[in-house]
Amino acid sequence: MFDTSQQMEVFPTTVDLKRIDPSLNMRRFYRMSVQPDLFGGACLVREWGRIGFRGQMLVEQHPDEGRAVTALMKLTATKKRRGYEARSNG
Repeated sequence: MFDTSQQMEVFPTTVDLKRIDPSLNMRRFYRMSVQPDLFGGACLVREWGRIGFRGQMLVEQHPDEGRAVTALMKLTATKKRRGYEARSNG
């Protein structure tokens, strides 16, 4: 009935952002993903840094996937206000 390959996620579990400003020599990325942990909760894994380099990583533990997705959405909104945009795969 539904073609799952064309359905969009209502609440994404991964976000890949970038901010590029040549006048400031700025080429930054910010990645976030929600992953299950071993104890029935969920983790929000955040990675950021300069494009082309390793970057830093932070893992936030949350009691369930819903709260981790909520944290991901709030952080995404904050990053977009600061000039980050959705990263294209091309």
